[in-house]
Amino acid sequence: MKVLDLRCAQDHRFEGWFASEEDAQSQFSRDLVQCPVCGDHAVSRLPSAPRLNLSGATARQETPKPANAPGAVNAEVQQALQALQARYLSAVRQVLAQTEDVGDRFAEEARRMHYEEAPERGIRGSASAEDVQALAEEGIETFPLIVPDALKQTAH
Repeated sequence: MKVLDLRCAQDHRFEGWFASEEDAQSQFSRDLVQCPVCGDHAVSRLPSAPRLNLSGATARQETPKPANAPGAVNAEVQQALQALQARYLSAVRQVLAQTEDVGDRFAEEARRMHYEEAPERGIRGSASAEDVQALAEEGIETFPLIVPDALKQTAH
């Protein structure tokens, strides 16, 4: 198993798990690796040190870089960003689980619910900017939700 530290062009950091180095290269070359937060395919590998589990070995204490050192990464900020990304993905999964996907019929179905022609329920789907504007003018509130491609597909 090969675990790589990855980063997309929007600076979202995440891990990629691959069967081998060859598998990782193959997936990168076929443009199959994408950011789980934004779906960006412009993913690059970050430097990572190999980890060896040796019995009796003691952990080496790293000297932290001063916060103002060039290239220093504030660990607390990085952890906060990763926690925020995890919460966002969790919230998106919850919305997907608790709403009905009406696809491109979103504007039509939202109107039917607003005018009490259909039962009220949580729906999601796609609508053009013009449809969203028209819904707003009719007093129907909507909000955009960016769903990463990885969450749109069934996991294998």
